[in-house]
Amino acid sequence: MTRFGIILPSGGRSGPALEAQSLADAARRIEAAGFESVWAFDAIGRGFLLADPLTALSVAATVTRHVELGTGVLQVPLRNPVELAQRVLTTHLVSGGRLRLGVGAGSTAADFEALGLDFASRFRRLDESLSIMRRLWTGERVGRASLEPVWPAALGGPPVLIGSWAGSRWIERAARDFDGWVGSGARSSWRLLREGIARFRDLSGRRAVVTNVVAHLDGNPRSPDGPDDGCDLRCSRDQARERLHRLRALGFDDIVLVTRNHDAAHLQELHELTVSSR
Repeated sequence: MTRFGIILPSGGRSGPALEAQSLADAARRIEAAGFESVWAFDAIGRGFLLADPLTALSVAATVTRHVELGTGVLQVPLRNPVELAQRVLTTHLVSGGRLRLGVGAGSTAADFEALGLDFASRFRRLDESLSIMRRLWTGERVGRASLEPVWPAALGGPPVLIGSWAGSRWIERAARDFDGWVGSGARSSWRLLREGIARFRDLSGRRAVVTNVVAHLDGNPRSPDGPDDGCDLRCSRDQARERLHRLRALGFDDIVLVTRNHDAAHLQELHELTVSSR
């Protein structure tokens, strides 16, 4: 059965301003509407302020009980791996083990420039940092760093899902060494998503997530829907239902929708749409 999630409000250049209760209220409504997961994006220094994803999900964890909490995706090379390992464990602990850590190397050079980091070395840093973090989560000492004793409820850390392009070698790593793969509806075409999940399943990959599927029902103009067009729901309700059904038929375990409207009535409408596509 395909699971459906919603991205939390996060601020940004064109989004509504965040207030103290924005994240908590949205998380409550997402769970109450019947969605199975809540997700957060990651961006730093692009000329607008986006909520830190681990902080946002920690807030969501305190006001929900059952939904999974995912990052879609966290740019690991932008952080110190020891500090990040500690923050990830904290979010995993306060959520009662519900964190699903989607990670990636990053694809926007501006984020790295803002922090004075080398964009070209991001894949090497991702590999090295994930190795350090996973060792720390088990209580192992890495150099002079240790998180021992690891809180029993967070020992081993959360499941890690790799965000990557369809043709990347990281899909193989996602299937072989990690807990799943995250593809982006906004940054991939239907063709690339189809090729990516086929490759992931051929490698015996387990959990496949497509995130960043923008939902703007009855949007005008409606988005094109060819094989090389992006995957979104900028269309009529009937067309949205068909597109969701198509994603399910491709074999995605999770479909994560993006909406700027987190009112209860709108979330309920989106949830009813996902149910009717099953």
